[in-house]
Amino acid sequence: MSLGAYCVICCRRIGTSAPRLRSHMPWRNSQNIRNIIRLTGSLILGGSLFLTYEVLALKKSVTLDTQVVEREKMKSYIYVHTVPADKVESHDSFSTVDIEDHDCAVWLLLRKSREDTKASRLEAVREMSEAHHWHDYQYRIIAQACDPRTLIGLARSKESDRRFFLPPPPLPSLKEDSSTEEELRRLLASLPQTELDECLQYFTSLALSESSQSLAAQKGGLWCFGGNGLPYAESFGEVPSATVEMFCLEAIVKHSEIPSHCDHIEAGGGLQLLQRLFRLHKDCPTVQRSIMRIIGNMALNERLHPAIVRSGWVSMLADVLKSYHIMEASHAARALANLDRETVCEKYEDGVYVLHPQCRTSQPIKADVLFIHGLMGAAFKTWRQHDSERVLTESAEVDENRYTTCWPKTWLAKDCPALRIISVEYDTSLSDWRARCPMERKSIAFRSNELLSKLRAAGVGDRPVIWISHSMGGLLVKKMLLEASRNPELSTIINNTRGMIFYSVPHHGSRLAEYSVNIRYLLFPSLEVKELSKDSPALKALHDDFVEFAKDKNFQVLNFVETKPTFIGSMIKLHIVPVESADLGIGDLIPVDVNHLDICKPKTKDAFFVSTYSTVHL
Repeated sequence: MSLGAYCVICCRRIGTSAPRLRSHMPWRNSQNIRNIIRLTGSLILGGSLFLTYEVLALKKSVTLDTQVVEREKMKSYIYVHTVPADKVESHDSFSTVDIEDHDCAVWLLLRKSREDTKASRLEAVREMSEAHHWHDYQYRIIAQACDPRTLIGLARSKESDRRFFLPPPPLPSLKEDSSTEEELRRLLASLPQTELDECLQYFTSLALSESSQSLAAQKGGLWCFGGNGLPYAESFGEVPSATVEMFCLEAIVKHSEIPSHCDHIEAGGGLQLLQRLFRLHKDCPTVQRSIMRIIGNMALNERLHPAIVRSGWVSMLADVLKSYHIMEASHAARALANLDRETVCEKYEDGVYVLHPQCRTSQPIKADVLFIHGLMGAAFKTWRQHDSERVLTESAEVDENRYTTCWPKTWLAKDCPALRIISVEYDTSLSDWRARCPMERKSIAFRSNELLSKLRAAGVGDRPVIWISHSMGGLLVKKMLLEASRNPELSTIINNTRGMIFYSVPHHGSRLAEYSVNIRYLLFPSLEVKELSKDSPALKALHDDFVEFAKDKNFQVLNFVETKPTFIGSMIKLHIVPVESADLGIGDLIPVDVNHLDICKPKTKDAFFVSTYSTVHL
């Protein structure tokens, strides 16, 4: 203000200092010009000084405390050194962090999650998962500062907040003039051709020969390795690109069962490529399930856990685990369980799915219940509710009280939470028309040894066991128990077996085998079907040996049998397992007014499965 007053005074002095001159004086114009220049200069100088003063005053009034800003930034961005979990010194990991009082709980939980005591680490993860009142930045602190062990624990915690998980890192750009389909084919071509069985070699070479989408569309059908209950898919021709990708994925699934090949998949950028495909096919459950099978198989190798975590797969699996779709959630649960070495000692190999519990739980597990499907069955679809009772809804969430796609997961787990429920999957085929692999089909004896090894790796035998099987699955159960009884290393399975439930198991053979043999030149029955023949010596020996063995062990046995015929296609109608064949000779035999396919699919929760529940409770 003083500066403005000074300018006004100067202007007045200029206007009054000069004496009045006559207009005819020659130097009058020159004097006026000098006065104008003085006035203008004074105004410009004064105005500039005034503006400078006001700008400086304004800047001073809006200046922020930079220390406060930095502290606020630290709430959203936490930078920590990457140190292996086994080298972190828990007593001083966070001792130098400058935090506010209301953030102490977050950092204390982080510190607790890295303590040497396992119980403390588990308690820290549990407390984090139960936190639902934090601010966004507090969740981000955990997301950025926690170690992989804690991150996996949060992913397997049922109530954990989604904000605990950072989005996956950006994917590398595709090579110029390349596509995901070409990259997938390139990855498959880079995998070793060693340690492969004849069947896998055949389909690997066949997948690589599909050099264009048009060629794939002309194939008319694909062989699908087991795991999804689609032994032969003829509709892929409608979507040629999906055909090629699915073909390659199924071959890579089998490669991922070989530990040394998993290293090549990771080194070849497979984790990032599979993630790209997972996002691209978000509306294709079959593709996503195949991808999660590969990740679950790779997670069996602990040396690959850091790479899987860094690639962002934990956050993606955590999302799928919370899905209402039982099949997708179960595939994600298997992969996360194989990653969780903190609370899970077992390893779940390909085809072994835990239906309950799929998350970390404090509920003690008292017994295992195993579900084994039969011919053309699957780990999930075999045990669904009867289709006529299905209620279709427009929303993604299915009302499980009205319809369930897997009653052991929905009903049995709810009524018996202290059980670990496992469903097993394996490949089957009715006819060699559909078996386009040149390798001989697997026998019951081969499959039983294969499944027995996988189940033992999953910890089956460490607690009481109840076996539930349908059709040919019951023959596998009998063969597995007999094989285990002859192996001292598997004696725990026998000692802990409490009972078994058979749903239309052809103990004495099946009419399906008789029909297939009579017209064998048309059907070309598979090896599995041939083994169900009534005159099969192997089947008779299996029955006699098991009955003697079961009586000696005093197993609790319950048998169900169909009373209605089953349509095979649109022309053939057969009573696949008659009453006399389903009678084991041990335990009760309960006839049910359904066909062979529906014998294990209840219409309601209160149907004849009350007997099943009673047996499970033994």
